[in-house]
Amino acid sequence: MAAKQNFIAGAWVDGSGVTVDINPSDVSDVVGEFTQANKAQTDEAVAAAKAASAAWGLSTPQQRADALEMIGTELLARKDEIGRILSREEGKPLANGIAETMRAAQIFKFFAQEALRIEGTQLASVRPNVDVTITREPAGVVGLICPWNFPIAIPAWKIAPALAYGNTVVFKPADLVPATAWALAEIISRSGLPKGVFNLVMGRGSVVGQAMLDNKDVNALSFTGSVQTGARIAQACVAQNRKFQLEMGGKNPLVVLDDANLDAAVAGAVDGAFFQTGQRCTASSRLIVHSKVHDAFVEKAVTMLKGLKVDHALKEGTQIGPVVDESQMKQDEDYIRIAREEGGELAWGGERLNRDTKGFYLSPALFTNTKNDMRINREEVFGPVASVIKVDSYDEALAVANDTAFGLSSGIYTQSLKAANDFRRKSQAGMVMVNLPTAGVDYHVPFGGRKGSSFGPREQGRYAAEFYTTVKTAYVSA
Repeated sequence: MAAKQNFIAGAWVDGSGVTVDINPSDVSDVVGEFTQANKAQTDEAVAAAKAASAAWGLSTPQQRADALEMIGTELLARKDEIGRILSREEGKPLANGIAETMRAAQIFKFFAQEALRIEGTQLASVRPNVDVTITREPAGVVGLICPWNFPIAIPAWKIAPALAYGNTVVFKPADLVPATAWALAEIISRSGLPKGVFNLVMGRGSVVGQAMLDNKDVNALSFTGSVQTGARIAQACVAQNRKFQLEMGGKNPLVVLDDANLDAAVAGAVDGAFFQTGQRCTASSRLIVHSKVHDAFVEKAVTMLKGLKVDHALKEGTQIGPVVDESQMKQDEDYIRIAREEGGELAWGGERLNRDTKGFYLSPALFTNTKNDMRINREEVFGPVASVIKVDSYDEALAVANDTAFGLSSGIYTQSLKAANDFRRKSQAGMVMVNLPTAGVDYHVPFGGRKGSSFGPREQGRYAAEFYTTVKTAYVSA
């Protein structure tokens, strides 16, 4: 099996080592082998991006739009194939892998049109015979560090706007999911971009990511991942006066009031907390339930969890696939143990499962009798683990929901318009869902949070311009 290569300065090149991509649904299945870039090759990619930056920044909107449209069109045409690769290496059910690939295609097509709609403003100066123009220009060389849980959607919502607004790109995918990233990069390599405009460097964050951080020619850096890594990136970027954007963790609350449609609330909670193995930063990990419906909610939730099919990601009917790898499985199990030690009661799940193939299967774990100050409710687990917190009023529910270091997504189930509107206004989260799961967002509107969840301008939609461009104000005397 020939190892897939990195893409630097318009050429496919070998790395300094090889990583083996393993299927979490079946550890005997090797998805592929992929070369690992070293520091020198990462610096070469940055140099290539810098060399291409000036010309690409002055390219026509039509040139950018055509390239992005081509990428989106091929992704759509190959959605089944690439979706299968995605599900095979990351572990989400095949339907989700295909849907994510379609979303990536839609993102590229959206930004193909945005490339044609980059706006400016002309104003009259307060001084006579002077005009003022305000325009947006590319940030320059942009480093993109992406996570493993959405291996094509998140790269798409970083790469597409970066290119649309005239930036050059150095893309580092997560080391766990190189196959999907490579498939995307291979499509991009044939889209007509000049050499150096787009570069793929696969490898460990401690090597490739650190090299990007240390390189002073990286003008802006967008990162999605853990809070700990995000803090290090922020410090490094501040030291170099570099523009940066961080999307990090979440400890998202879902409030269920006593007037809620309970069946809908349970379905939304199970979807948000456990689907895609709970490996979503927007997952509903804190279920804040009014005491009047608490017992009924838990009973219905357990019944639904018992009926879910946890199995191989490519098997028909699978609703929840495996945890992504052994390290993440151990983290999930550690938090299940911690929750029990803190007094939480395991209502269902939390056990390793055996299936036809050896993989990282975990039954979705639901805890009751938890308090908001427990670690299980303060720290992000990033797995199929959720806890129920009982409250006696809407005001208490809102206070508990906001009592967190994070602020990405929140939700409420209620039939009260007053409560829904009040929660929408007072929830300290970047995204608020009313009678919907906390996970699941559109690609054409802003994505991001508050507090420890996010830093910098929003991702996605027209708001992406805030990060990928810089504003120039020009004065002209007649």
